[in-house]
Amino acid sequence: MPDTPKQAMKARSISSYVLLAAALFAFIQTFSLLAPILLSFLLIVLISLAINPVVASMRAFTGGRRGATALIATASVAVMILTGWAFIGPMKTSFTNISKELPGYWERLQKPLIKMEQQAVLSEEKFQIEVTNEIEQAGRASDKHESGQRGARPALSKAQQVSGSIRSRISEMLHGVVGSFTALAFNGAQMLVVLVTVFIGVSFTLMNPRPILGAMFSLVPERHHDRTLIIMQRIGKFVPGWAGATLAGMVTVGLLVLLIMWPIFGFKDALILGLIAGVMEAVPFLGPILSAVPALLLALGIGGMTPLWVLLAFIAVQALENNVILPFVMARGMKLHPIAVMFSMLLCVAAFGALGVLVAAPLVAIGDILHDELYRKRFLPTVTDADLDALARQALHEKQYGGR
Repeated sequence: MPDTPKQAMKARSISSYVLLAAALFAFIQTFSLLAPILLSFLLIVLISLAINPVVASMRAFTGGRRGATALIATASVAVMILTGWAFIGPMKTSFTNISKELPGYWERLQKPLIKMEQQAVLSEEKFQIEVTNEIEQAGRASDKHESGQRGARPALSKAQQVSGSIRSRISEMLHGVVGSFTALAFNGAQMLVVLVTVFIGVSFTLMNPRPILGAMFSLVPERHHDRTLIIMQRIGKFVPGWAGATLAGMVTVGLLVLLIMWPIFGFKDALILGLIAGVMEAVPFLGPILSAVPALLLALGIGGMTPLWVLLAFIAVQALENNVILPFVMARGMKLHPIAVMFSMLLCVAAFGALGVLVAAPLVAIGDILHDELYRKRFLPTVTDADLDALARQALHEKQYGGR
């Protein structure tokens, strides 16, 4: 008996769900490999949309998009080169001072190690004395003396074990430090590859962004092109605001580091450190750590309590960044709730690593746009923001006072 159209439709529906589940499973299994690629693509699209208004306004004076893109790329490279050039001079002086002070730091590091070795030797001698006293008290019989010697060996081996355990713990600690630096270097190299890829991708995209956007529309059924166009237009409006908020955060951190480091190093070095901190602010979490390294090297060159004060200053800057600058500056710049931004940061860091923070806030805004255009207009067509606020007040048992 042939299948009815209803049964055939049901079979196709089951098949589509099976294929969707298989595709989702394969995506989850390969996400660790796809994450850098997805992150690079997101950054390329977002940064291109952010800079596109500038390129569009410059192309009339530069003879087209290629000239404007080349000018912006050259200016970006020039800023990075000047930053590195300004960074080399003070760091060269700092390395010279550190090389002079290195023997003193090494002696300070050796003192606690020598002290622990001496304590191990004293413990060994103490065990030997205790064993000798026990032997004398037990008598001078040969059989007891031999048993005493057999008891001395474990005691001596115990003392050696104490000394050996101290050395093994120190060795494990040093291996752990080396492993941490190795992991940090690997993550830094991976992020550098992503950033270089993004820089090249943004440059080519800005020269002609239409093919990429056209490819996105080609993935959407024709009947949904009008709604997709509205979504893309809304995304294109908020992205420059995101870029401006990110730039504001970079400037804020740079000025903050400049003001804090000025009394410690003087204006010139503080200006360089502030510039480095501002540029590295584009790489959240790892950026502040890397920006603290030059300051700590300069502080080690000065010596005394300067490294401690510099470390505390950067800890304070990072605390302000994580709790004030990132959530509130970026959230206000794009009219997003700080809690949504912070949770998005946690999710993006878990999914893409440290560089995922760069797309955390834009993804919140994109999610809000998609919810508004795809869900709310279909399932909540007559519900306004005032209605949602009134429902929230009722859920909290609040009354409205003074229009709020």
